[in-house]
Amino acid sequence: MRRFLLTVLSTVFLINLAHGQDVVTVDKGIYVVEYSQKFEQPLKVTYRATNRPKNADRGSMNFYTEDAYHTSDDKDYYRNVWDKGHMAPAAHFSDSKENIKTTFSYLNSALQDQYLNRGEWRLLEAQERVWDDEENLTIVITVDFKDGHEVLETGGHIPTSFLKSITWETSGKKKCFYFPNSRPEKGWEESEVECK
Repeated sequence: MRRFLLTVLSTVFLINLAHGQDVVTVDKGIYVVEYSQKFEQPLKVTYRATNRPKNADRGSMNFYTEDAYHTSDDKDYYRNVWDKGHMAPAAHFSDSKENIKTTFSYLNSALQDQYLNRGEWRLLEAQERVWDDEENLTIVITVDFKDGHEVLETGGHIPTSFLKSITWETSGKKKCFYFPNSRPEKGWEESEVECK
């Protein structure tokens, strides 16, 4: 039965690709993702950081696949240096258990270097929560794949870099941060680049 379901899902994926539906846009309510089913990775994630109260914890939540989309899964992250990097962070949406769980969709997960994910990326997310105490933010993450980027045997494509664009919604102020998908050699503050 499992093999049959996998065959059906693979067929649906191939039909979608044949009809030009590699990239799908999915509105998850708290974030919107443009997702490449071919790369099994998000291409762009947009979310708002607001001063939400903390009412729930992530506990031992795990990432989950969604039947309607061909995404990465646990196999892509097994025994390697790649973390399941949240694009829209769980901590930003701790106002409810439902919102936290929504961030654990594989649609919201990128193959992200473990040192980047647990280091400067996490620290910038913490700074966003400081900034959103004063003013709501719109955040857009663009995931880049250069020609010749690495592809895992399991099918997941490794992003080359991440660009995070942060816009203050009232003042219009904007900051952009560029991170190669590797162990950081500088702090998040030094990763700021000119917004284009």
